[in-house]
Amino acid sequence: MLDFVRNNRRLMLLLLLVLVFPSFVFFGVESYSRFMDSSHDLAKVDGRAITAQEVDNVVRDQSERMRQMLGANYDPRQFEGALARQQVLDQLILQRVVANEVANKHLTVSNERLFETISSIPAIAQLPKKKDGTIDDKAYVDLLAQQGMTPEQFDARMRFDLATQQLGTSIAATAFVPKSLLDRLIAIRDQQREVQALQLKPAEFAAKVNPDEAALKAYYDSHKAQFSVPEQAKVEYLVLSADALAASTPVTPEELKSYYDSNIARFRTEEQRRASHILIGSPKDAPAADRQAAKEKATKLLEDLRKHPETFADVARKQSQDPGSAEKGGDLGFMGRGALVKPFEDAMYALKDGQISDVVETDYGYHIIKLTGIKAAETKPLDQVRTELEVELRKQLAAKKYTELADSFGNTVYEQSDSLKSAADKFNLAIQSADNVTRQPNPALGAQSPLNNEKLLKAVFSDDSVKNKRNTEAVQVGPTTLVAARIVEYRPATVRKFEDVQAKVREGYIAQQAAELAVKAGAERLEALKKSGGADGFGAPVTVSRAKADGLPPKAVEAVMRADTAKLPAFVGVDLGAAGYAIYRIGKVSQPAQADAAQRQGEAQQLGQMVGQSQLEAFYESLKDRAKVKLLKPATTTEAGAASGAGAQ
Repeated sequence: MLDFVRNNRRLMLLLLLVLVFPSFVFFGVESYSRFMDSSHDLAKVDGRAITAQEVDNVVRDQSERMRQMLGANYDPRQFEGALARQQVLDQLILQRVVANEVANKHLTVSNERLFETISSIPAIAQLPKKKDGTIDDKAYVDLLAQQGMTPEQFDARMRFDLATQQLGTSIAATAFVPKSLLDRLIAIRDQQREVQALQLKPAEFAAKVNPDEAALKAYYDSHKAQFSVPEQAKVEYLVLSADALAASTPVTPEELKSYYDSNIARFRTEEQRRASHILIGSPKDAPAADRQAAKEKATKLLEDLRKHPETFADVARKQSQDPGSAEKGGDLGFMGRGALVKPFEDAMYALKDGQISDVVETDYGYHIIKLTGIKAAETKPLDQVRTELEVELRKQLAAKKYTELADSFGNTVYEQSDSLKSAADKFNLAIQSADNVTRQPNPALGAQSPLNNEKLLKAVFSDDSVKNKRNTEAVQVGPTTLVAARIVEYRPATVRKFEDVQAKVREGYIAQQAAELAVKAGAERLEALKKSGGADGFGAPVTVSRAKADGLPPKAVEAVMRADTAKLPAFVGVDLGAAGYAIYRIGKVSQPAQADAAQRQGEAQQLGQMVGQSQLEAFYESLKDRAKVKLLKPATTTEAGAASGAGAQ
């Protein structure tokens, strides 16, 4: 609903802000550094600095998270450049000011809500359970340890996250949309206009363009960028990556067995049981007489089932008051501990396969339970998961090895800067090469090519690299990937000679002039039509609205819907650029029937959410003003890059 409102840039930025403003639970922002040189401070909130290192940490975490999610489809360029880093800095500023407000308002959440939220996180919900159905403590602690957190730290983060949501919800919930505004917006959105189109295409005027050489030369001189060849280089480079190291990292049987033992909880499944039941419903707050009647009915059914247990499924279909299972003969499927209320679960686990229980009382009424299957608890043996664990362990060992080698790799390519061979020999790496490398990413090299990395390209085309053909510094192009490169051959940018591109120049000149002639002719035709009201030359009528373009370009839809229709037919002209000029004849304006109550309620809710989000955005801006946010410098370069550059002086 209200697509034309959603297209508003301010609202879209707000929506992105709401979606991108996490507390980074499980992947969170690392603790704020207190030991950074103030020269690397990017912003201050209430006098507290946000450093380039903090931005680096978030960029790295987000990049790694997306790499794991997308696999081969991952494009590292999403997380490179000044825009991506500035967005992260904005996130950190917002987190800081919201954290201050949460503290100032003493917002908190109950232990019950905290437990409920944590238990619903998929990674935690899938952990092994104890016999009482609660999460295994060791598995929980181990999972958090993998993310570098203790249970206490995780609880604190979750409390803050929930308190932040509470703050945002309390602001957004105050939004109110008057009925008159809703009616007006719906009317504007849904208004329909019947239009006919007449298009004047540049191709119809091309024959009228006869340029001489002077005109072509003038066009060439004013459009030289179209005929330029960018600077290019042939580049050699080395890649040191954890992924490559993993392929050559050996894993001993002892290491694999130890890793299996420490992760055995992942491969253990608890006992599961399958049961069918018959429910005679009677809520716990029902009158005592009703509860007693339900119990007596269940007891009578049980007596009959004791005599004829084979009729259990038929009785369930006819008598059970649990609609979800009755039609399936009472079958509830397989389940483990913790899936059902405790009295039911205790009775089910006390049965033998095929046995029928006594009448079991729960808050829902009275149950008769039949156990129909048992899946014993089991643990997958090492041989069954060997391949999976070997891959995981290789990656972990390779990541450790990468960390150990990274500094040495960077020092080697810097200290022996006239060639990559020494580093290649020392680290057993192959020197790779690529030609036609440009300052801007080259799609022909492939999205995954390190030579399409913005930071590496900046280093390759630095003055020292171009003039002296020295090795670049080791540039981090991924969370666990370093690349060093050097220019072997450099070709400066040139402009192709007029004589070599004269045909292209002529083609471009004619297209430009023909489009201008089409616009001029169209404007003259438009003025004549406004006087005559004629329809000659127009196409078949189509009905459009702000929500339904029916093939018209967005620019045309906007012009048609904005046109003054006090007098019909109305005419409006639209310059379509290279496509020429179009005239639209508006012959009819109509308003569709009012939407039903349910649809209008949904639309009101959506509009209310947008208004609420706008209020939330305004609230966040007021927090920034009160917090005295100071932007010290743009988040354009990485802290690591700055440090590396400083070390290379």
